[in-house]
Amino acid sequence: MRDYSEQNKKAWEYNAYEFWVRNSGTPAERAKQDVENPVKMLRRYAGYFDRYEGVKIANICGSCGKKAVPLALLGAEVTVFDISEDNKRYAMETAEAAQVQLRYEVCDILEIDRKKYGGYFDVVFMEGGILHYFHDIDEFMGIMCSLLKPGGKMICSDFHPFTKIMDSLKIGVPAMGYFCSDVYEGEMAHARFYPEEIRRQMPKCSYRKYTVSEIINAIIRNGFILKQFDEHPAWEDDKLPGEFTAVAVRE
Repeated sequence: MRDYSEQNKKAWEYNAYEFWVRNSGTPAERAKQDVENPVKMLRRYAGYFDRYEGVKIANICGSCGKKAVPLALLGAEVTVFDISEDNKRYAMETAEAAQVQLRYEVCDILEIDRKKYGGYFDVVFMEGGILHYFHDIDEFMGIMCSLLKPGGKMICSDFHPFTKIMDSLKIGVPAMGYFCSDVYEGEMAHARFYPEEIRRQMPKCSYRKYTVSEIINAIIRNGFILKQFDEHPAWEDDKLPGEFTAVAVRE
């Protein structure tokens, strides 16, 4: 495992289970919401799936299973890949409470077992801001492509590169030059929800942010045909870009 992956793992295993319980409810409470309306729990991402029943989905950096469990309830065969044991615990307890099957691999995404999973999936799906955890976006996209069957689809939803120069999502990330390619240390996503004395003690993550062209070109260079690129407004200010979704198909 790379040094920066180890660093990110420490951050994402810092009271993560307790955080999810406090902010999303117990696994049983979360499962009840998922069962009641799984499509609603998928939010805008539901519109990017052609179907669910029997579809093999790799949920990359799938965290606490907030999208994996609804997908499984809709009939998909879901495998979560994530770096945090705490995230796995919450996700698997939620899946059990929802009475669905979920496969969960705790690993460095860059070290996914491609002998086992190469060419296995119909869909690779990621959301919630993950690209900045990987310092080489070409390596990352190459791995995503390798997990898909020929003709398989990648749904990549992430923070808009506009957030390099402005914190439009209000998550406390530092601004920098748009074309800056520096790697930097910053707080993990949940730090802002903790009291200041705990926040100061929390492990930092290692980040690398990308421009729009870096993301699009990495998709094109690594075996994908880009089919769609949507931009979405920021959560609290619809005049500013906050997220994007790229849809691409393996050649």
